[in-house]
This record gives sequence, C-alpha cells and structure tokens, in this order.
Amino acid sequence: MKKIVICLFVAILTTQLLVSQNLKKDFKWPENKKAAVCLTFDDGQDSHLDNAIPILDSFNVKATFYCPGNSESLHNRTSEWQNMVKTGHELGNHSLFHPCDAKTQDWVKPEYDLNVYTKDQIKMELYTANTLLKAVDGKKNRTYAYTCSNFTVRGDTTFVDVVKDLFAAARSDGPIPKTMENIDTNFMPSWNVDSNTGEELIAYVKEAKKNGTVATFMFHSVGGGYLNVSNEALKELLNYLKANEKDYWVDTFYNVTNYIENQMATAN
Repeated sequence: MKKIVICLFVAILTTQLLVSQNLKKDFKWPENKKAAVCLTFDDGQDSHLDNAIPILDSFNVKATFYCPGNSESLHNRTSEWQNMVKTGHELGNHSLFHPCDAKTQDWVKPEYDLNVYTKDQIKMELYTANTLLKAVDGKKNRTYAYTCSNFTVRGDTTFVDVVKDLFAAARSDGPIPKTMENIDTNFMPSWNVDSNTGEELIAYVKEAKKNGTVATFMFHSVGGGYLNVSNEALKELLNYLKANEKDYWVDTFYNVTNYIENQMATAN
C-alpha cells in the first residue's frame, strides 16, 4: 500500500510538471503577439473619465478601471461609467470602502483597517460591491484589484480563496513574470506607477516582450493627482504600443486573464 501511495504521488507530480512545461513551451499570445499589456486604473476617479478614457479611445485601446463602491465619481457620473463599459472598457471591483492595512498606510480610517476585518466581513464587502457594479453595467463576471495590494485580514488570515470564488481573476503587485509557467491569475503582478516618464513606461512593456509574458500597469490619477501618470507619458506609451501593435496585445485585464486560463485548460 505504501509503495502504491508513493507511486501515485510521484505520478501526480510528474503530470503537474509536464503540464507546466507544456504551458511554457506551447503558450502563444493571439495573432503571434510577443506579449500582453493590461492598462488598469484604480479608485474610480474623475480623472479617468476626463483624461484617461478620451486618451485611450483616441488610440482605440481598451482598459480596466477598478472602482470602489464609495467612489464619488461613480455616484455623480454613473451614466458616464456605464457608457465606458458599453464602449469596451472593463469596470472592475475594488471593494466598497477600499480597506487597507493601516500599519503600512497611515491614511486608512480605523473602521477600514484590514487588520480589524474578519474573513467573512471582507467576503461580504466584495460580494456587495459586485452587486453594486452589476447594477451599473449588468455584468456577472468581473475581476478584482487587491486594495493596496493587501490580501490578509485580522490575524494575518489570507482571503485569496475568497477572491478566487468571487472573481474571474485578480490583480496584485510584483515584477513582470519571467515566464508563463505557474502563472496565477488570482494573484497577477503589476507595477504601481508614480510620476514615471513615458520612456520608463515603454521600458516596462519591452521587458514583457523580452520574456514573452504580460505587463500590467497599476495607474491611479491621470493628468494630475496622487500616484500620477501624466497625460503626456500615457500618450507616449500608447504611441509606442500602436507603432508596435504587431508585438503587443493590449486589452482589458479580464480578457487577458481569461485567455491565459483557457490556455492553461488546453495544456491540461
């Protein structure tokens, strides 16, 4: 019996390794592109409607906007957010109240400190935010962006499993993947942009092209504000992507991660 169990364990490990190797070897982006690029924007800001979307639309590029349920812009300009989705952009979940770890973010209100949240509490908040966003755009499937890239609640308890149950995929932070092997679409890495130049943004996607993987940007304010990207820098990036569109697939976070999941299923 012991030998049978050991043999079974080895067989499972071997199968997993072969699947992983096949994904790495056989993975191809649509239309033989060299890399994927996801432009994501956090916090549901007026600058997204006023600056980001007009710029993106001028290049016919689709992006993802992670909007908290308590966004003033979502409240005041609901029809514009609805129209954004109708034109092909994605409206993603960024919780109701944008809770974060107050130990590392001193601006977080005590009632929204993830260190005092229970797992059930964050689950209900994310579920309720999904309900609210469904009322805005009518969509059932949605992706999530971890607020402040935090993924634990009280007692350092992870809620990644909750996110996996509620969402098609999720964005965190971290370096560009070196390969497509062992990609976790529930915990995709991204770069938190803060006043970077267009040249620096372009260098980021070039790294993804070199690796054959995916570059995900985490933008916040556009054209002025906190964690800002200037209109000029964003346009410079988009000009580069347009000039090199044979190499880059630029699409919403949902579409890109859904494609990755389908590739994984094929490898299986």
